Amino acid sequence: MRTRNAPTAAVLALSLGLLATACGGDDDTDTAGGEGGDSGSVSGEVTMWTYPAIADEPTHRAFWDDTIAAFNAEFPDVDVTVEIFPWADRDQALTTAIAGNSAPDVVYLIPDQLPAYARNIEPIDDYLSEDEKADYRPNVVDSVSIDGQMMGAPILQSVLALVCNKQVFDAVGQTEYPETWDDLLDMAPTFQAAGFDMTAYGGDVANSLNLSFYPLLWQAGGDVFNDDGTEVAFNSDEGVRALEFVQQLVEDGYVDSAQLTTEPPLEQTRIAQNKVACVWHMEPQYLVDFWGAENVIVRPPLKDAEQIQYGTVGSLSMLRTSEDKDAAGAWIDFVTSAEQASEYDTAGRFFSTKESVGALYEGDPILGELEQFAGLTTVGPLNEHAREVMGVLAPEIQAVLVGDKEPQQALDDAADAANALLG
Repeated sequence: MRTRNAPTAAVLALSLGLLATACGGDDDTDTAGGEGGDSGSVSGEVTMWTYPAIADEPTHRAFWDDTIAAFNAEFPDVDVTVEIFPWADRDQALTTAIAGNSAPDVVYLIPDQLPAYARNIEPIDDYLSEDEKADYRPNVVDSVSIDGQMMGAPILQSVLALVCNKQVFDAVGQTEYPETWDDLLDMAPTFQAAGFDMTAYGGDVANSLNLSFYPLLWQAGGDVFNDDGTEVAFNSDEGVRALEFVQQLVEDGYVDSAQLTTEPPLEQTRIAQNKVACVWHMEPQYLVDFWGAENVIVRPPLKDAEQIQYGTVGSLSMLRTSEDKDAAGAWIDFVTSAEQASEYDTAGRFFSTKESVGALYEGDPILGELEQFAGLTTVGPLNEHAREVMGVLAPEIQAVLVGDKEPQQALDDAADAANALLG
């Protein structure tokens, strides 16, 4: 058994600034894995850290045990150990391991972690087979690329879209679903008159803007940062339009005002009480228990200037300190291949990052519909200050929603604070 659950160790409170001085790895970029070298010539030891993306522990452990066995049939001289850590404190644990020269060879990362660890990561491009690399969806490649290099090999993708409650639409006699912002605003008075909210907006500053404001910013044609990441760009005309749209939803009473400053448990919200027509911030499978599967209608992401929505990507990254890079690269290439990754994706109810896979959930009225929009998602900005910027922007957005500021002023104030962080 080479798969084991790793207990959470006591860790030091080290900042991510230590990463730059802790990397110390070599620049060996042999390509026995990516360029189709002799598998018998690849040897070494590979340790991978991952997390419970598959919630059922026995299923998750069995997947990795089976995958290691299949890999060793092709690469018998590579000894692989997969350690499954809890999600909590994962950055702190990894930072400490890097600083203490005890980091794994391979680690599961999501896009907003990649810039923080970029100096510690070995770009994966040269270790992936050309066929597998070319098979990735373009938006997936973008989600893990910094300065034109892939900082991880994607293994899974999540997808968000517009999700509407058929029971609510039936109650007001509405047979069509909104496709654009204008559609949403046009329909809203009818739902409001019948006692329903048109949508929901979570304004609690602890919430991720990836789920609330950023999709609207992108749909308006805007972005969080400028092209080179040196300044923020959310206070553009497009950003103002996006925030004015949310402001109108609030001021006209089309959303529940209680969620503008707090985030109650889902079961306590009007969403769970079948009082909301559509949402864009939730995966639809989590609404089945409240709405009933027959009432969960998955629609394309809303459109304004652009049609786009948030969805994250999970990838496997190689750290520069790996002593057996060829072996680590061969392992990553094998695990993230279309065939192997598809098994992982279906076990975790995720979506494939590869175009050749086709439909994993054909016939499923929820996941099968959601799967169609995998090419319309973005993970947002790959910037090492992205989380900090979100931290200064969220309170300014909330100030607009509670009536303390106007959109342009709030975004300009947030931009001043954010640009100071960027230096």
